[in-house]
Amino acid sequence: MSRRAFVLGLAASALALPARAEETTDNTSPYAATARLDFTIRIDKFIYLRIGPTGATVPTVGFTLTPSIPSAPTTPANGAGIAVPWNGGAPGWTVAASNAVLPVEVRSNAGTVTLRASVAAPLSNGSATLPMTAVTISSDNAGLPAPPLPASGSGTAVNVAGTAFGNLVTQQSANWSFAFAAANPPAGQYSGQVGFTASAP
Repeated sequence: MSRRAFVLGLAASALALPARAEETTDNTSPYAATARLDFTIRIDKFIYLRIGPTGATVPTVGFTLTPSIPSAPTTPANGAGIAVPWNGGAPGWTVAASNAVLPVEVRSNAGTVTLRASVAAPLSNGSATLPMTAVTISSDNAGLPAPPLPASGSGTAVNVAGTAFGNLVTQQSANWSFAFAAANPPAGQYSGQVGFTASAP
C-alpha cells in the first residue's frame, strides 16, 4: 500500500513540471546560441451588418405621393370631388421622401460576403397590396451594392467586395438611396418591411 502511494506521488510531481524550453549552447568562437518559439493563434469568424445610423432602432423610409395636375386655365382648389379643367395632359406624381438615404456597413473576416433582401411584410394598407419592387435602391459604393428588392419572398443575392487578405476580410461602407417608382398606385397609407441578410461561408 505504501508503494502505491509513492508511485502516485511521482505522477503528480511530473504533471506539475513546466513545459520544457528549447535551449542550445555554443562554446566555440564566433559564439551564437539560438532558441525557437512556436505560436498558435485562433481567430474566430464574424460578420457584421448595419443599415441606418449607429445605435438606432429599425429605421423607417417614407414616401408621400401627391398628384401633379398639368397647368390649366383654372387653378385647382382644395377639396374632394371638385372638377378642374385642364389641357388634357395626364396627371403625374410628385414624390417627397423622408429618411431615403441610409448609411450601410458590412464587416467580416469569414470570406466572401453576400447580401440578400427578403420581404418580411408586403406594402399593404389592408385592402390593397403593392409589390415591394416598387421601391428601388441604389448605392454610392460599387463594393457594397444594394440587393434588388423582390416582389415577395427572398431576392437575388449580390456580392460585397473583399478589402484585405485576398478578399477574405471585408470592411465596406456606403450610402443607399431609396426611391419609389410605382405607376398610378391606388390611394392609401401603405406599410411593409424588408429584411437584409449578410452571409459568408
